[in-house]
Amino acid sequence: MVLTSIITFAWLIKPIIGYLIDNFFTKRIWIFLAALLSIITALILGFAILSIFLLIGLLLFNSTNAAFRDVSVDGIMCVEGKKYGITGKIQSVQWMSISISGLITGIGGGYIAQRWGYQAAFLCLIPFYLLVIINNCFYKEQKLTNNIGFKKPSLIPELKKLFLDKRLLLVSLFLYKFSPSFGTPLFFIQRDEFRWSKMWIGVLGTMGTVFEISGAILYYKFSQRINIKKWLYGSVFLGAVVTLSYLYYTPTTAVVYNVLYSLIGMFIFIMVMDLWLEIPLRAWRQPHLPFFVA
Repeated sequence: MVLTSIITFAWLIKPIIGYLIDNFFTKRIWIFLAALLSIITALILGFAILSIFLLIGLLLFNSTNAAFRDVSVDGIMCVEGKKYGITGKIQSVQWMSISISGLITGIGGGYIAQRWGYQAAFLCLIPFYLLVIINNCFYKEQKLTNNIGFKKPSLIPELKKLFLDKRLLLVSLFLYKFSPSFGTPLFFIQRDEFRWSKMWIGVLGTMGTVFEISGAILYYKFSQRINIKKWLYGSVFLGAVVTLSYLYYTPTTAVVYNVLYSLIGMFIFIMVMDLWLEIPLRAWRQPHLPFFVA
């Protein structure tokens, strides 16, 4: 858990990353640079024998590249999605893609790492980074112009405006994250109390991912037919029921919860993400600053 927290640190400062992306270069350039640096990192990890400290440092660097790509892609989603009124559909496709790639990584990556070692696994990532670069070349990003003479904002006032906005805090902190995380405790129960094998735990995780994809498909189909705010009220109460249900956790209910909550959870998660785009922050109204917390 400590190593994971170090490696994923860049994902905790995404508002700062978003500020850099919105105010310097273009999103296409950031995606290209991040993918290129990830290729270099994969080559180093694939061919060099590194100490644990250098290994963690490179993994943190690669995670930072991924965070830059993630915010850049979400920024494109905000711009294009608001332009055509399909933010929900685009986010559904994004999360379907993430879930499918998670399946491929979990199965293929685990096989490669076990058979040939982690170095070969990193080298196998390079073709995928190249595909990102190639695909990025086909996206024609429209340069947003500023017609009202608005000056480029400084970082501190923008962050202050962001973290003091009550509506954003309500959605992001209360509705989205005001619930306990069960990941690590559940793994402990599954391994030490249920005596489940690593293979079965992996199969169960794969099942959950498949139903997450199903939830994303459902949101893609119904995103433009539902009233997000009304559904969100119901999801809050549903979330309370889901949280209480884990007080009764057995080998049978563990499978049921994993399947059912993966399906519902993905639908609600994308719905909350879609709701964020309806929050009219003053900073987000500027033509050159499209949702810098994406």
